[in-house]
Amino acid sequence: MDQWLHHATWLGNSAYAWIIAGVSALVGCIVVFAATRIVAAKLGKAAENHPDRKWRQLIASVARATRGWVLLLLAVAIALHSLKFGAKVDGYLYWAIGALIGIQVAFWICALLVCMLRDAGAGGGMEKKNPVIFSLLTWAVELVVWVTLLLILLSNAGVHISAFIASLGVGGIAVAMAAKNVLQDLFASVAIGLDKPFTVGEFIVFGDSLGTVKKVGIRSTRIEALSGEEIAISNSNIAQMQTNNLSRRQERRVVFDFHVPLDTARDKIDRIADQVNGIISSHDNVRLDRGHFRDIGTDGFRFEFVYYMLTPGMNEYCDVQHAINLDIMACLESMNVTFAVPVQMNFQPESENAA
Repeated sequence: MDQWLHHATWLGNSAYAWIIAGVSALVGCIVVFAATRIVAAKLGKAAENHPDRKWRQLIASVARATRGWVLLLLAVAIALHSLKFGAKVDGYLYWAIGALIGIQVAFWICALLVCMLRDAGAGGGMEKKNPVIFSLLTWAVELVVWVTLLLILLSNAGVHISAFIASLGVGGIAVAMAAKNVLQDLFASVAIGLDKPFTVGEFIVFGDSLGTVKKVGIRSTRIEALSGEEIAISNSNIAQMQTNNLSRRQERRVVFDFHVPLDTARDKIDRIADQVNGIISSHDNVRLDRGHFRDIGTDGFRFEFVYYMLTPGMNEYCDVQHAINLDIMACLESMNVTFAVPVQMNFQPESENAA
Protein backbone atom coordinates (compact mmCIF):
# COMPACT_ATOMS: atom_id res chain seq x y z
CA MET A 1 0.00 0.00 0.00
CA ASP A 2 2.78 2.39 0.94
CA GLN A 3 4.59 1.51 -2.25
CA TRP A 4 1.44 2.21 -4.29
CA LEU A 5 0.95 5.60 -2.65
CA HIS A 6 4.42 6.75 -3.61
CA HIS A 7 4.74 5.14 -7.03
CA ALA A 8 1.24 5.41 -8.51
CA THR A 9 0.98 8.68 -10.40
CA TRP A 10 -1.78 10.73 -11.99
CA LEU A 11 -1.10 13.84 -14.07
CA GLY A 12 2.51 13.70 -12.98
CA ASN A 13 1.81 13.59 -9.21
CA SER A 14 1.82 10.60 -6.87
CA ALA A 15 -1.30 9.35 -5.16
CA TYR A 16 0.25 10.34 -1.84
CA ALA A 17 0.63 13.95 -3.03
CA TRP A 18 -2.97 14.00 -4.24
CA ILE A 19 -4.26 12.70 -0.90
CA ILE A 20 -2.20 15.22 1.09
CA ALA A 21 -3.39 18.07 -1.12
CA GLY A 22 -7.06 17.03 -0.87
CA VAL A 23 -7.01 16.55 2.91
CA SER A 24 -5.18 19.85 3.37
CA ALA A 25 -7.72 21.68 1.22
CA LEU A 26 -10.70 20.18 3.06
CA VAL A 27 -9.29 20.72 6.56
CA GLY A 28 -8.13 24.25 5.75
CA CYS A 29 -11.54 25.21 4.35
CA ILE A 30 -13.40 23.79 7.36
CA VAL A 31 -11.07 25.42 9.90
CA VAL A 32 -11.15 28.89 8.32
CA PHE A 33 -14.92 28.87 7.73
CA ALA A 34 -15.63 27.62 11.26
CA ALA A 35 -13.26 30.22 12.72
CA THR A 36 -15.08 33.08 10.94
CA ARG A 37 -18.47 31.80 12.10
CA ILE A 38 -17.27 31.51 15.70
CA VAL A 39 -15.81 35.02 15.61
CA ALA A 40 -19.04 36.41 14.16
CA ALA A 41 -21.18 34.67 16.78
CA LYS A 42 -18.96 35.67 19.70
CA LEU A 43 -18.64 39.31 18.65
CA GLY A 44 -22.32 39.58 17.77
CA LYS A 45 -23.37 38.33 21.20
CA ALA A 46 -20.74 40.36 23.06
CA ALA A 47 -21.71 43.56 21.23
CA GLU A 48 -25.16 43.71 22.83
CA ASN A 49 -24.08 45.42 26.05
CA HIS A 50 -20.52 46.46 25.22
CA PRO A 51 -19.52 50.15 24.94
CA ASP A 52 -17.64 49.41 21.70
CA ARG A 53 -20.53 47.43 20.25
CA LYS A 54 -20.48 49.28 16.92
CA TRP A 55 -16.97 48.11 16.14
CA ARG A 56 -17.75 44.62 17.35
CA GLN A 57 -20.88 44.49 15.21
CA LEU A 58 -18.83 45.78 12.29
CA ILE A 59 -16.28 43.01 12.64
CA ALA A 60 -19.03 40.45 13.14
CA SER A 61 -20.78 41.58 9.93
CA VAL A 62 -17.53 41.31 8.00
CA ALA A 63 -16.90 37.84 9.41
CA ARG A 64 -20.41 36.71 8.46
CA ALA A 65 -19.68 37.79 4.88
CA THR A 66 -17.21 34.91 4.53
CA ARG A 67 -18.46 32.60 1.80
CA GLY A 68 -17.92 28.89 2.27
CA TRP A 69 -17.91 28.13 -1.45
CA VAL A 70 -15.19 30.73 -2.04
CA LEU A 71 -13.05 29.24 0.73
CA LEU A 72 -13.57 25.75 -0.68
CA LEU A 73 -12.53 26.78 -4.18
CA LEU A 74 -9.60 28.74 -2.78
CA ALA A 75 -8.44 25.75 -0.74
CA VAL A 76 -8.68 23.50 -3.82
CA ALA A 77 -6.74 26.01 -5.93
CA ILE A 78 -4.00 26.31 -3.31
CA ALA A 79 -3.81 22.51 -2.96
CA LEU A 80 -3.53 22.10 -6.74
CA HIS A 81 -0.88 24.81 -6.86
CA SER A 82 1.21 22.77 -4.43
CA LEU A 83 1.29 19.95 -6.98
CA LYS A 84 3.35 19.92 -10.16
CA PHE A 85 1.52 20.58 -13.42
CA GLY A 86 3.94 22.74 -15.32
CA ALA A 87 4.50 26.48 -15.59
CA LYS A 88 1.44 27.19 -17.74
CA VAL A 89 -1.03 25.44 -15.42
CA ASP A 90 0.67 26.96 -12.39
CA GLY A 91 0.12 30.40 -13.94
CA TYR A 92 -3.59 29.71 -14.33
CA LEU A 93 -3.82 28.42 -10.77
CA TYR A 94 -1.97 31.47 -9.49
CA TRP A 95 -4.46 33.76 -11.28
CA ALA A 96 -7.39 31.71 -9.92
CA ILE A 97 -6.04 32.00 -6.38
CA GLY A 98 -5.75 35.76 -6.76
CA ALA A 99 -9.25 35.99 -8.22
CA LEU A 100 -10.79 33.94 -5.39
CA ILE A 101 -8.98 36.00 -2.78
CA GLY A 102 -10.23 39.15 -4.51
CA ILE A 103 -13.81 37.84 -4.54
CA GLN A 104 -13.74 37.08 -0.84
CA VAL A 105 -12.15 40.45 -0.07
CA ALA A 106 -14.89 42.11 -2.15
CA PHE A 107 -17.53 40.35 -0.03
CA TRP A 108 -15.80 41.63 3.11
CA ILE A 109 -15.52 45.19 1.78
CA CYS A 110 -19.19 45.22 0.73
CA ALA A 111 -20.26 43.99 4.16
CA LEU A 112 -18.05 46.61 5.83
CA LEU A 113 -19.35 49.52 3.75
CA VAL A 114 -23.00 48.47 4.03
CA CYS A 115 -22.65 48.12 7.80
CA MET A 116 -21.06 51.59 7.97
CA LEU A 117 -23.92 53.00 5.89
CA ARG A 118 -26.44 51.39 8.22
CA ASP A 119 -24.68 52.83 11.28
CA ALA A 120 -24.41 56.28 9.66
CA GLY A 121 -28.12 56.32 8.86
CA ALA A 122 -29.26 54.75 12.12
CA GLY A 123 -29.76 58.14 13.77
CA GLY A 124 -32.15 59.25 11.04
CA GLY A 125 -33.66 55.81 10.56
CA MET A 126 -32.59 55.73 6.91
CA GLU A 127 -33.09 52.01 6.49
CA LYS A 128 -36.65 52.11 7.86
CA LYS A 129 -37.86 55.61 6.96
CA ASN A 130 -36.09 55.90 3.63
CA PRO A 131 -35.51 52.37 2.34
CA VAL A 132 -35.23 53.50 -1.28
CA ILE A 133 -32.18 55.70 -0.67
CA PHE A 134 -30.61 53.06 1.56
CA SER A 135 -31.14 50.38 -1.10
CA LEU A 136 -29.74 52.60 -3.84
CA LEU A 137 -26.67 53.50 -1.78
CA THR A 138 -26.10 49.84 -0.96
CA TRP A 139 -26.50 48.88 -4.60
CA ALA A 140 -24.12 51.67 -5.73
CA VAL A 141 -21.45 50.71 -3.17
CA GLU A 142 -21.57 47.04 -4.13
CA LEU A 143 -21.49 47.92 -7.83
CA VAL A 144 -18.35 50.04 -7.40
CA VAL A 145 -16.62 47.29 -5.42
CA TRP A 146 -17.41 44.54 -7.92
CA VAL A 147 -16.59 46.64 -10.99
CA THR A 148 -13.26 47.59 -9.41
CA LEU A 149 -12.52 43.92 -8.74
CA LEU A 150 -13.48 43.01 -12.31
CA LEU A 151 -11.12 45.64 -13.75
CA ILE A 152 -8.27 44.44 -11.52
CA LEU A 153 -8.79 40.83 -12.59
CA LEU A 154 -8.97 41.76 -16.25
CA SER A 155 -5.79 43.82 -15.90
CA ASN A 156 -3.99 40.87 -14.33
CA ALA A 157 -5.26 38.67 -17.15
CA GLY A 158 -3.63 40.94 -19.71
CA VAL A 159 -6.73 42.80 -20.93
CA HIS A 160 -6.18 46.47 -21.90
CA ILE A 161 -8.36 48.29 -19.40
CA SER A 162 -8.49 51.58 -21.30
CA ALA A 163 -10.00 49.96 -24.38
CA PHE A 164 -12.35 47.95 -22.17
CA ILE A 165 -13.55 51.09 -20.34
CA ALA A 166 -14.11 52.85 -23.68
CA SER A 167 -16.18 49.92 -24.92
CA LEU A 168 -18.13 49.98 -21.68
CA GLY A 169 -18.93 53.64 -22.27
CA VAL A 170 -20.27 52.98 -25.77
CA GLY A 171 -22.14 49.92 -24.54
CA GLY A 172 -23.51 51.93 -21.61
CA ILE A 173 -25.03 54.50 -23.99
CA ALA A 174 -26.68 51.75 -26.00
CA VAL A 175 -28.01 50.08 -22.86
CA ALA A 176 -29.28 53.42 -21.54
CA MET A 177 -31.22 54.03 -24.74
CA ALA A 178 -32.65 50.52 -24.72
CA ALA A 179 -33.56 50.67 -21.03
CA LYS A 180 -35.03 54.17 -21.09
CA ASN A 181 -38.17 53.25 -19.15
CA VAL A 182 -36.21 51.33 -16.54
CA LEU A 183 -33.88 54.29 -16.01
CA GLN A 184 -36.87 56.62 -15.70
CA ASP A 185 -38.26 54.41 -12.94
CA LEU A 186 -34.83 54.28 -11.29
CA PHE A 187 -34.44 58.06 -11.20
CA ALA A 188 -38.05 58.42 -10.09
CA SER A 189 -37.32 56.08 -7.17
CA VAL A 190 -34.39 58.34 -6.25
CA ALA A 191 -36.72 61.36 -6.36
CA ILE A 192 -39.26 59.55 -4.16
CA GLY A 193 -36.53 58.56 -1.72
CA LEU A 194 -35.14 62.10 -1.47
CA ASP A 195 -38.43 64.01 -1.44
CA LYS A 196 -40.26 61.37 0.66
CA PRO A 197 -43.85 62.15 -0.34
CA PHE A 198 -44.71 58.82 1.32
CA THR A 199 -42.97 55.99 3.11
CA VAL A 200 -43.75 52.34 3.79
CA GLY A 201 -46.84 51.91 5.95
CA GLU A 202 -48.54 55.18 5.01
CA PHE A 203 -51.98 55.43 3.41
CA ILE A 204 -52.02 57.34 0.11
CA VAL A 205 -54.46 58.24 -2.64
CA PHE A 206 -53.24 58.52 -6.24
CA GLY A 207 -55.51 58.79 -9.24
CA ASP A 208 -58.46 56.46 -8.78
CA SER A 209 -56.60 54.14 -6.39
CA LEU A 210 -55.89 54.26 -2.70
CA GLY A 211 -54.17 51.98 -0.22
CA THR A 212 -51.26 51.37 2.13
CA VAL A 213 -47.70 51.51 0.82
CA LYS A 214 -46.11 48.08 1.29
CA LYS A 215 -42.81 48.49 -0.58
CA VAL A 216 -40.94 51.20 -2.46
CA GLY A 217 -38.69 49.38 -4.90
CA ILE A 218 -36.18 50.37 -7.53
CA ARG A 219 -38.68 50.09 -10.38
CA SER A 220 -42.14 50.09 -8.82
CA THR A 221 -44.09 50.90 -5.68
CA ARG A 222 -46.35 48.20 -4.21
CA ILE A 223 -49.59 49.31 -2.56
CA GLU A 224 -52.15 47.19 -0.75
CA ALA A 225 -55.61 48.40 -1.77
CA LEU A 226 -58.56 48.55 0.61
CA SER A 227 -60.17 45.67 -1.26
CA GLY A 228 -57.12 43.51 -0.47
CA GLU A 229 -55.31 43.20 -3.79
CA GLU A 230 -51.78 44.51 -4.36
CA ILE A 231 -51.27 47.34 -6.83
CA ALA A 232 -47.89 47.72 -8.53
CA ILE A 233 -47.33 51.08 -10.18
CA SER A 234 -44.11 52.23 -11.83
CA ASN A 235 -42.21 54.90 -9.94
CA SER A 236 -42.10 57.19 -12.97
CA ASN A 237 -45.92 57.18 -13.17
CA ILE A 238 -46.48 57.71 -9.47
CA ALA A 239 -43.92 60.53 -9.40
CA GLN A 240 -45.90 62.39 -12.08
CA MET A 241 -49.29 61.92 -10.40
CA GLN A 242 -50.78 63.94 -7.58
CA THR A 243 -50.47 61.87 -4.42
CA ASN A 244 -52.47 62.57 -1.28
CA ASN A 245 -50.80 61.22 1.85
CA LEU A 246 -53.67 60.70 4.27
CA SER A 247 -51.40 59.29 6.99
CA ARG A 248 -49.79 62.71 7.48
CA ARG A 249 -53.08 64.51 7.97
CA GLN A 250 -53.19 65.95 11.48
CA GLU A 251 -56.84 67.03 11.42
CA ARG A 252 -59.94 66.31 9.36
CA ARG A 253 -62.11 69.22 8.21
CA VAL A 254 -65.81 68.33 8.05
CA VAL A 255 -68.49 70.40 6.31
CA PHE A 256 -72.15 69.41 6.38
CA ASP A 257 -75.51 71.13 5.96
CA PHE A 258 -79.23 70.52 6.19
CA HIS A 259 -82.45 72.37 5.39
CA VAL A 260 -85.58 73.12 7.37
CA PRO A 261 -88.94 74.14 5.85
CA LEU A 262 -89.55 77.72 4.76
CA ASP A 263 -92.42 78.10 7.25
CA THR A 264 -90.13 77.58 10.28
CA ALA A 265 -90.51 80.42 12.81
CA ARG A 266 -87.70 82.96 13.15
CA ASP A 267 -87.06 82.27 16.85
CA LYS A 268 -86.57 78.57 16.08
CA ILE A 269 -84.02 79.43 13.37
CA ASP A 270 -81.86 81.16 16.03
CA ARG A 271 -82.24 78.26 18.44
CA ILE A 272 -81.37 75.64 15.81
CA ALA A 273 -78.04 77.28 14.99
CA ASP A 274 -77.11 77.73 18.67
CA GLN A 275 -78.12 74.23 19.74
CA VAL A 276 -76.36 72.47 16.84
CA ASN A 277 -73.20 74.46 17.59
CA GLY A 278 -73.46 73.26 21.17
CA ILE A 279 -74.01 69.67 20.05
CA ILE A 280 -70.85 69.73 17.91
CA SER A 281 -68.75 71.38 20.63
CA SER A 282 -69.85 68.81 23.23
CA HIS A 283 -67.97 65.97 21.51
CA ASP A 284 -64.40 65.06 22.39
CA ASN A 285 -61.60 65.59 19.87
CA VAL A 286 -63.77 68.10 17.99
CA ARG A 287 -63.10 71.80 17.40
CA LEU A 288 -66.04 73.85 16.12
CA ASP A 289 -65.10 76.27 13.36
CA ARG A 290 -68.44 77.85 12.47
CA GLY A 291 -72.18 77.17 12.22
CA HIS A 292 -74.68 79.50 10.60
CA PHE A 293 -78.05 79.92 9.01
CA ARG A 294 -76.36 80.13 5.61
CA ASP A 295 -79.00 81.07 3.04
CA ILE A 296 -82.56 80.71 1.84
CA GLY A 297 -83.22 78.32 -1.01
CA THR A 298 -86.19 77.00 -2.88
CA ASP A 299 -86.13 73.88 -0.72
CA GLY A 300 -85.92 75.65 2.66
CA PHE A 301 -83.64 77.46 5.10
CA ARG A 302 -80.11 76.13 4.78
CA PHE A 303 -77.80 75.67 7.77
CA GLU A 304 -74.09 74.97 7.27
CA PHE A 305 -71.64 73.79 9.94
CA VAL A 306 -67.88 73.29 9.84
CA TYR A 307 -65.78 71.52 12.45
CA TYR A 308 -62.38 69.83 12.74
CA MET A 309 -61.74 66.32 13.95
CA LEU A 310 -58.54 66.46 16.01
CA THR A 311 -57.97 62.76 15.28
CA PRO A 312 -57.95 62.22 11.50
CA GLY A 313 -59.03 58.58 11.52
CA MET A 314 -61.99 57.70 9.30
CA ASN A 315 -63.65 55.49 11.92
CA GLU A 316 -63.46 58.21 14.58
CA TYR A 317 -64.97 60.74 12.18
CA CYS A 318 -67.86 58.42 11.26
CA ASP A 319 -68.61 57.73 14.94
CA VAL A 320 -68.73 61.45 15.79
CA GLN A 321 -70.79 62.42 12.74
CA HIS A 322 -73.21 59.57 13.51
CA ALA A 323 -73.72 60.90 17.03
CA ILE A 324 -74.08 64.50 15.80
CA ASN A 325 -76.74 63.50 13.27
CA LEU A 326 -78.79 61.71 15.93
CA ASP A 327 -78.51 64.70 18.30
CA ILE A 328 -79.64 67.08 15.53
CA MET A 329 -82.66 64.88 14.82
CA ALA A 330 -83.55 64.89 18.52
CA CYS A 331 -83.09 68.67 18.68
CA LEU A 332 -85.41 69.31 15.73
CA GLU A 333 -88.00 66.88 17.12
CA SER A 334 -88.02 68.74 20.45
CA MET A 335 -88.82 71.99 18.58
CA ASN A 336 -91.40 70.29 16.36
CA VAL A 337 -89.32 71.06 13.26
CA THR A 338 -88.76 68.65 10.39
CA PHE A 339 -86.15 68.49 7.68
CA ALA A 340 -87.20 70.25 4.48
CA VAL A 341 -88.36 68.23 1.52
CA PRO A 342 -86.96 69.56 -1.79
CA VAL A 343 -89.54 71.81 -3.50
CA GLN A 344 -89.57 72.55 -7.22
CA MET A 345 -91.17 75.82 -8.31
CA ASN A 346 -92.28 76.16 -11.94
CA PHE A 347 -92.55 79.54 -13.63
CA GLN A 348 -94.48 80.15 -16.86
CA PRO A 349 -93.49 82.79 -19.44
CA GLU A 350 -95.56 86.02 -19.56
CA SER A 351 -96.81 85.16 -23.03
CA GLU A 352 -98.40 81.96 -21.77
CA ASN A 353 -99.98 83.83 -18.80
CA ALA A 354 -101.42 86.42 -21.14
CA ALA A 355 -102.93 83.74 -23.26
